[in-house]
Amino acid sequence: MKSPQSTRRVIETLAGQHPSADTELHYRNAFELLVATILSAQSTDARVNIVTPKLFAKYPDAHALARARQASLEKQIVSTGFFRQKSKALLGMARALVADHAGQVPADMDALTELPGVGRKTANVVLGHALGVPGLPVDRHVLRVSNRIGIAEGDDPIQVEAQLCGALPKEMWTLASDVQILHGRRVCRPKPMCQDCSVRDDCDFYQHVITKEKERASAPKKAGAKSRDSRRVRTSAR
Repeated sequence: MKSPQSTRRVIETLAGQHPSADTELHYRNAFELLVATILSAQSTDARVNIVTPKLFAKYPDAHALARARQASLEKQIVSTGFFRQKSKALLGMARALVADHAGQVPADMDALTELPGVGRKTANVVLGHALGVPGLPVDRHVLRVSNRIGIAEGDDPIQVEAQLCGALPKEMWTLASDVQILHGRRVCRPKPMCQDCSVRDDCDFYQHVITKEKERASAPKKAGAKSRDSRRVRTSAR
């Protein structure tokens, strides 16, 4: 893995390429972001943003959501997918907030992850974006980007989170997640667009995979291969 200094330089460079990097979920407070993040599992932020305005109008806080009927809630979130599981998670989360936290979203990782439907990634999103607590959410984009570049190693989100947090100052944790998520969506896709990447010179994948593939493709063919190609050309010309 790269040094902390190199990791910081990579994140700063990505931040320059994606200066508006932020969560793309629409929210006005921690409760709304918590709900939206739960809904975003196996869905897109754009789809969630279509659903949440009417949802928040009907259930503006944890107290209102805790009183919701599951059947009614399912109808409002059906387009986000997995609506039955998500409705159960939302109801459980809201009722736990009312019972244990006076309806307020706690600014604490352990308290958040004790809520139904809230994992570490969701908690980090809410902490870092709505509650001012440093957090580094690791999703599939962060896993792919960080491993390709070489600033983290492994496919365990908790392990990768620990590696990135250990290499970066706390004030960069949320930024590091945001820029890698956006980079993974726009540039470092499963089929990467390396020509558009601002950190390709620092990227292990580009240097050790893409560059070598280009070298092999441009290397001159062996004499035997040239002779065979010439015979094929002469034969095809007849």
